Amino acid sequence: MNNEPIIKCRGVHKWYGDFHAIKGVDIDVYEGEVIVIFGPSGSGKSTFIRTINRLEEHQQGTIIVDGTELSHDVRNIEKIRTETGMVFQQFNLFPHLTVMQNITLAPIWVRNWPRVKAEAKAMELLEMVGIPEQAQKFPGNLSGGQQQRVAIARALAMEPKIMLFDEPTSALDPEMIKEVLDAMIDLAKSGMTMIVVTHEMGFAREVADRMYFFDEGKIIETGTPDEIYRNPQEDRTKLFLSQILQH
Repeated sequence: MNNEPIIKCRGVHKWYGDFHAIKGVDIDVYEGEVIVIFGPSGSGKSTFIRTINRLEEHQQGTIIVDGTELSHDVRNIEKIRTETGMVFQQFNLFPHLTVMQNITLAPIWVRNWPRVKAEAKAMELLEMVGIPEQAQKFPGNLSGGQQQRVAIARALAMEPKIMLFDEPTSALDPEMIKEVLDAMIDLAKSGMTMIVVTHEMGFAREVADRMYFFDEGKIIETGTPDEIYRNPQEDRTKLFLSQILQH
């Protein structure tokens, strides 16, 4: 493992007008690590993960991704975005394109891959997420869980070094959550560097190397899943876990 973190955040702050959404967050993520960020709604988790590929602009502090600092320089932003795949709560698939077209669009247009190569990669990824038979369907004909797995395959098609997941199961019906988490667990076990914002504590327990508890824009506590579950240090963490683990 490289001694230098692949993602390095120092003193990251973000405001929306007078609202201080992120208050001095420091995080290091090393290659191949799976980091889970959890905490109550409105705690800044999603805002923070979106600063890593500049979907949200941080106003103070430094964010360095794979040696490139996130600045106003558009070239830096583009470089970081090609290294970073992202999966959102909503699937954001193009409804008028087939699953295959959704996945091959960026590799063909951005990476200039020949269509044959892009389609072969897409089929490999659809196999990985367990839905190769859906390749020629349109997103509207798929369940939510299948659409989210297509979104994961689409993000992976650009061969990113890092995958960011922003509450990827929160818009799904309960019976579809497992199939998406299973695809993410396989990805984590393949060695992908991942930051996952989620309430899915079983997933965190199985694959996270470290967990960060966010509240009111700050990191309140961090530790391994074992430390967080068995022996949380902060009262706020204990309260949150007691509420979430009852469900």
